[in-house]
Amino acid sequence: MNLTDHDLIHLTEYAITAAQKAGKHISQTRPLNVERKLGGDTLASQVVTEVDQQSQDIVLEVLEPTLSKFDLALLTEESPDDGRRLEKDFFWCIDPIDGTLPFIEGVPGYAVSIALISRAGVPQIGVVYDPVEHMLYHAVKGQGAFRNTNPWTLEQSRDHQSQLHFIIDRSVVEEPRYPQVIAQLEEIAAEMGLQSLETITHGGGVMNACWVLEHAPACYFKFPKPQEGGGSFWDFAATACIFNEIGAVATDMNGNPLDLNRPDSTFMNHRGILFATTKTLARRIMNLLVTC
Repeated sequence: MNLTDHDLIHLTEYAITAAQKAGKHISQTRPLNVERKLGGDTLASQVVTEVDQQSQDIVLEVLEPTLSKFDLALLTEESPDDGRRLEKDFFWCIDPIDGTLPFIEGVPGYAVSIALISRAGVPQIGVVYDPVEHMLYHAVKGQGAFRNTNPWTLEQSRDHQSQLHFIIDRSVVEEPRYPQVIAQLEEIAAEMGLQSLETITHGGGVMNACWVLEHAPACYFKFPKPQEGGGSFWDFAATACIFNEIGAVATDMNGNPLDLNRPDSTFMNHRGILFATTKTLARRIMNLLVTC
């Protein structure tokens, strides 16, 4: 089924409503029970609360009518992958709370993330709602990026020109090559004429990507690795759409489009991920694969 520009706008309205409703619930709720789930290779990817499921229920209640009307498949973090994403032309990809660990800790860094992805793995819609700042980010393929429904350009957020911001998952700090990565990034910052390198380490993947755009010049990346993990489609699809539309970089660590519908897994460890505010910075980050 082909989706027209009007269809995409209509579906975006559904996704925004769903994200805001779920985000409102999250902002008014604290987790009572914290459990561990299978999958992933870090604590951040394994913890889950009853609020994750509640948020998912709220999102699905809003999006359910679109499944039959537009013949869409559905992939969510808190439900098994039924494989229909490989059969339908488009599928919703939902993370009801990305950044469950900061949510549990009561610190910023969590969000509701909803994307519409084509069977070819190309994000068509990206919607992110930050329940802490009550901030809505969204984009539609070919129609631009928006921040609280206002057209958004990357230049509007560049208020940190003296620093290069490196936004990372906290697990990266424990990697043996982390000191070498920091040293290389400090060199890159100096070459860019910036005074220092600053790191942000407490967010989930979705807000980490949004913070890249909010703290330009900035980057967020994860090296490829053989072990399953490295985040899943729902961690990167919505923000990839936003990055594509705002003119920033969202690729794997070799500069290829993110593989957002790989048939054998939902994990992204096989190619890594790279979000950067400029192509020049992205190329320098890719060189870290060779040097680190």
